[in-house]
Amino acid sequence: MAIQRTLSILKPDATRRNLTGKINAVIESTGLKIVAQKRLQLTQAQAEAFYAVHKERPFFGELVSFMISGPVVAQVLEGEDAVQKNRDIMGATNPKDAAPHTVRAQFAESIEANSVHGSDSAENAVNEIKFFFAEIEINA
Repeated sequence: MAIQRTLSILKPDATRRNLTGKINAVIESTGLKIVAQKRLQLTQAQAEAFYAVHKERPFFGELVSFMISGPVVAQVLEGEDAVQKNRDIMGATNPKDAAPHTVRAQFAESIEANSVHGSDSAENAVNEIKFFFAEIEINA
């Protein structure tokens, strides 16, 4: 497997409950490295731009509202097969379906407030990382 980078976002429900350290510990325990991280408050325009792929879906407005409801922590993760490894760490979108010990099984409040976002492909990871980070901010 190749070394990859992927984007991870700790969502407002996680930051509100001060879970950044606990979620980072789960991520790092799998061998992924956090090579960039910043806490920020998304504007509505930023959230709409980031989630534009979902614009036509019925949940788009609620997703944007949720993502601007509090600070998020955007991260770049690096490691072997990082995209899939992070998706495995996150667990199913619905925490009721998430495997034990995944982030969503442990920390999510609901299907909407599911604590984390992760890139779903290597191609999307590249674009999502560029949305939040300049190359100079990423330190492997």
